[in-house]
Amino acid sequence: MTMQAVVFPGDKKVEVREFEIPAPGRGEVLIKMQASAICRSDMSLYYGNPVVGGEAAKTGAIIPGHEPAGEIFEVGEGVSTFKPGDRVAVYLAIGCGECPHCKSGYKMFCKEFKCIGFDSHGGDADYIVVPAENCMRLPDEMSFVTAAVSTDAVGTLYHAQKRLGISGRDTLVIFGLGPMGGAGVMIAKGLGATVIAVDMLDERLNVAKELGADYTINGQHANVLEEISRITNGRGADAAIDCSGSTHAENNALDCVRPHGRVAFIGECKESTIRPSEQLIRKQISVIGSWYFPIQEFEEIANFIVQKGLPVEKLVTHRFKLEEAATAFRLFDERKTEKAVFVWE
Repeated sequence: MTMQAVVFPGDKKVEVREFEIPAPGRGEVLIKMQASAICRSDMSLYYGNPVVGGEAAKTGAIIPGHEPAGEIFEVGEGVSTFKPGDRVAVYLAIGCGECPHCKSGYKMFCKEFKCIGFDSHGGDADYIVVPAENCMRLPDEMSFVTAAVSTDAVGTLYHAQKRLGISGRDTLVIFGLGPMGGAGVMIAKGLGATVIAVDMLDERLNVAKELGADYTINGQHANVLEEISRITNGRGADAAIDCSGSTHAENNALDCVRPHGRVAFIGECKESTIRPSEQLIRKQISVIGSWYFPIQEFEEIANFIVQKGLPVEKLVTHRFKLEEAATAFRLFDERKTEKAVFVWE
């Protein structure tokens, strides 16, 4: 039996190839895919220069897709917690299972960390085999598309805001309103915060408004720090999150918060220059880096989405069939789509 799957031979080439449907080994499950979201980090594979993963990721032979959701089709030997027909999303980090990081749920900190869709075959295929312990059960009310998007964008921003202690007392500024920033707006509104959204594109700011942002600032046309000061009556924001990875936005995030403010950096940035005395020390602010979430938190994340009625599918601008993969990745690369998802009927 064969299936269709995407591979990136390199240099922006996309091929949909036939593969044998894999069989689940001991402790593994075979999932029939229903939704697989495209992420900006997939573009590194598309260019042939992966940002995550080891040697396997560089071969161009790995099936991408680290935000998968679907229905369990078959279980391997020794799997007793899941059965065929169970609806699941997949946690992207595979660890050794024995170290303190794996046992704490933060599998991505494991020294043997492997990433689904980079080191091992991902979800841009009709079927995927993953360890059963990487499966996260879905509430009945949650669609597969919502589930796929929730594995990264929503999960990451939920975990960051939980660590920042965001609540109804806070005015939170979110920089960078792509899918991550949009997810951040939704979550902050679900937690009761007042949200200021900052981006350079009006169309993104319009979506942020739809998702519940109380104020929007276009950094191309306004002085961002002056606007935040005006909105907060000169007090400064309580917290800020940068999802852009721009050093300019990171500095704005540090500058816009009040004394004792809290800041999270989520957008990837290799190097940045900050002014610790003025921005951190003399304001006594707390700064965290936040990456993904521990696996046991997904149940809490999923319940939050359902209970608060978060419109996660509004983050999705395009849906594609797997055979349209070349178009899907080209449009995503050209930034003609925001969150794009492969869907199976």
